[in-house]
Amino acid sequence: MRLNLQIALLSIALLANLPTARGDAPVSYRNDIVPVLTKAGCNLGACHGAQTGKGRLTLSLRGEDPAGDHAKLIEKFLQPGDPAGSLMVRKATLEIPHEGGERFSKKSESYRLLARWISEGALLNLTNDPTILRLETDPSHKVLFAPVTNLHIQVTAHFSDGSKRDVNRWAIFEPSTLDVKVEKAGSVTSLRPGETTVTVRYLGKQSAVRLAFVPERPGFTWKDPPRHNFIDDALQEKWKVLRLLPSPLCDDSTFVRRAHLDLIGAIPKPEEARRFVADPTADKRTRLIANLLKRPEFADFWALKWSDLLRVEEIVLDRKGAEVFHTWIRESIAKNKPLDQFAQDLLTAMGSTYKVAPANYYRALRTPERRAEAVAQVFLGTRLACAKCHNHPFERWTMDDYYEFAAVFDGIDYDIKSNKRYDKNDKNNFIGEQIVKLTDKRKFKHPRSKEIPELRLLGQDDKLKVSPDRLKQLGEWLTSKEDPLFAKVQINRIWYHLMGRGLVDPVDDFRETNPAVNPPLLDALTRDLMEHGFDLRHAIRTICASRAYQLDSQPNEFNANDEINFARVIPRRLGAEQMLDSVYLALGSLPSFEGYKEPRRAISLPGIRPLYRTRKPTGGNKFLHLFGKPPRLTDSDTERMNETSLAQVFELTSGATVNGLLTKSDNSLTRLIKANKSSSSLVIDAYWNFLSREPTRLELEAALAHFKNSADRRHALEDLAWALLNAKEFVLRR
Repeated sequence: MRLNLQIALLSIALLANLPTARGDAPVSYRNDIVPVLTKAGCNLGACHGAQTGKGRLTLSLRGEDPAGDHAKLIEKFLQPGDPAGSLMVRKATLEIPHEGGERFSKKSESYRLLARWISEGALLNLTNDPTILRLETDPSHKVLFAPVTNLHIQVTAHFSDGSKRDVNRWAIFEPSTLDVKVEKAGSVTSLRPGETTVTVRYLGKQSAVRLAFVPERPGFTWKDPPRHNFIDDALQEKWKVLRLLPSPLCDDSTFVRRAHLDLIGAIPKPEEARRFVADPTADKRTRLIANLLKRPEFADFWALKWSDLLRVEEIVLDRKGAEVFHTWIRESIAKNKPLDQFAQDLLTAMGSTYKVAPANYYRALRTPERRAEAVAQVFLGTRLACAKCHNHPFERWTMDDYYEFAAVFDGIDYDIKSNKRYDKNDKNNFIGEQIVKLTDKRKFKHPRSKEIPELRLLGQDDKLKVSPDRLKQLGEWLTSKEDPLFAKVQINRIWYHLMGRGLVDPVDDFRETNPAVNPPLLDALTRDLMEHGFDLRHAIRTICASRAYQLDSQPNEFNANDEINFARVIPRRLGAEQMLDSVYLALGSLPSFEGYKEPRRAISLPGIRPLYRTRKPTGGNKFLHLFGKPPRLTDSDTERMNETSLAQVFELTSGATVNGLLTKSDNSLTRLIKANKSSSSLVIDAYWNFLSREPTRLELEAALAHFKNSADRRHALEDLAWALLNAKEFVLRR
């Protein structure tokens, strides 16, 4: 007892001579102690900030509920006026055992602030305690050139009383890559050249610092390559600063193949590729894009992309609902319906899921929370899910924002006309017509207040009334040109599908702490999309016309290590449907699928039914599943898996689908053999069939040698076709 008293007196004596957080003002729990706990990790997700807490203490994540945390600390862990006797202090300094280890020493500033606050009575509120308004970082963005590899980020917090404070000591610094390390007080050191974003957090506010560390690149000279449109203007301005030289333009055979894969989802027919390469006119690339945009396969392929996002799958929608919904999506694209009108029609649709096709969107989203999360992610690029249980740790959205936005979708209900589900244990399984309707009934409650929340659009001040036209107001607000976020998300998604990576990446994760790799370009593309009436085809034409889209994939010494600034094309594996359709197209047939009588292209399938639900999955069904066709159970572009696997290699080299096609009696190889052409002509035709180009001299000689040594020309041609199907040039979009 005497020892504890001596420690307490000594602590108070030491604290009497120390500066406080703000001059001589008392220590503020909200502005001084919460940052101490956050910096020490006490209220983070790995410790007491977890949903169930740790040990006997549960705190709100990152201190988002200061009053609630204070009450819990006072109840068991603090002795106001007695720092040395407070359990929180003793555990944090390891005076008594603490599973989380030492959080700070008794010589630290954290200890001194905490001890002083307890000595002053451990008050929750101070008179005229200011609140934080914003966080300022200096610099907000910077490019540093070798040999410079360090910089210091200065963090200043601005408060409601007009004061501002240097908060480097208490701010949290989180880099987006492993290319840099950040010391606790904001000193950044580059470990290797590259770009990174450092997120700075303090008292619920956050700011992003964009940094680029550029290597010396000896011998670099900017060569000012031609520019086709404003896209090249914006990209080249950044390339020049980062000392990046773009690759040259790709050749015509690469371009014709790339354009067909990107716009209609499969390789060109050999005669199409030959005709394009032989065309001597200067505008043939522009004309090719224009012609592809008019083809019915364009609507098929881009309807596939939207079907992935809008959850067109057969467990919840059933076969007929999926077909009706997919048909509406495809017809909207075929008619070039503006993207803003497409979104409004989708969000306001009510009625029979068999007669009002877009009503199927809400059929797949059965709760207000799921509807809010899906709409925010698909149309606003906002991932709201984290705010369901606590204030969003990476965004500005609070739990109140989440539940007030979700309340907009409260009252959507269903008349289930019939349900002949095949799985009685799966409550998500529906087979039968449903009527989607909007009512005034409200059952949805905020989990903290237990009250029915008011209706409010995301990030808006004004509340919505519970009226029949609230979904119409939602659609009009969401697509308004006054707030370009919807347009930004849609053009970023189009860019992603054509260029392989979003300007904001992941493509549906728009937030201050995940900035665009080229903000001026994203802004310019957004303006262009809005000025042209949200025209999908116009946006695609514009991007495909740029020099950047037409670059080669072969790197040079000045862009080989950069994969995010589009100075070269990054090869990527074909998507599941692209791969399957291209294999069948090259071999002269169409795939078959369970439940469909006639063969058809994979990109035209209306919905998706999991393999384990089907009785007789075809080789086509299995192939699509193996190569990453998504089950459509989320609302994200990232659900589709384009990674390679050993199983995919086995499928292409020895799988039943490919081998069966190669040996099929009426395939394209048979037709080539029957034409009684020379071995040289057979080889050339095969290369055009599979790789959309002529063979090189060495390739032709090697193939002819194989034909010469083979007793059967048909088998030799099958061997060549097998080799070409498994070539990187076939399986990659370059």
